[in-house]
Amino acid sequence: MKYEVPIWEKSNLTLEESAAYFGIGVNKLRELTDDNSCRFVLWCGRKRLIKRKLLDDYLAKTYSI
Repeated sequence: MKYEVPIWEKSNLTLEESAAYFGIGVNKLRELTDDNSCRFVLWCGRKRLIKRKLLDDYLAKTYSI
């Protein structure tokens, strides 16, 4: 039995989930998270996860991306 967690309850999102949730393209998210000083990316091996709350805070303070 597989339990599906709603996207708004997840603390970390995949690039595809983040793109759908925030309305930002996957390529733009890759570009933002390629920076070594990015605070809202979590690397799990080669997999890139987005820390939802930190990205939400970042977008609230940012004028343009």
